[in-house]
Amino acid sequence: MDKTNGMLTVFFEEPFWVGVFERSEKGKLSAAKVIFGAEPKDREVFEFVLRHYYKLKFSPAVKVKTKQTADNPKRRQRNARKQLSTTGIGTKSQQALKLMQEQMKTERRQLTKAQREAEKQRQFELKQQKRREKHKGH
Repeated sequence: MDKTNGMLTVFFEEPFWVGVFERSEKGKLSAAKVIFGAEPKDREVFEFVLRHYYKLKFSPAVKVKTKQTADNPKRRQRNARKQLSTTGIGTKSQQALKLMQEQMKTERRQLTKAQREAEKQRQFELKQQKRREKHKGH
């Protein structure tokens, strides 16, 4: 049986409050980053998760080792306290977000290149048409 775990970390990254959604399943972790702006209240975060979770763009999955921990309530409480005390996002999440950012960058470059080529071709055809019209009168 495969498990899917999700976690949301909200932290202050100058000048905005940011939320990082981490989703791990089948030993792979993917992340999505959301900028909240002003400090969100718990209710606002909960509503955001309910309304927009399925619209989030998660990064490509990164392989990650998962630890099997005991389902001890004290251990869970200790881990929760430990996570609350640390600020920022995990390195695996950062890797996943970086990978997503690089993919978006390459897509943007390809799109820009295609647009530039199309514009060059249009200009060339315009110039050729003007040339033909010049010679029509002779």
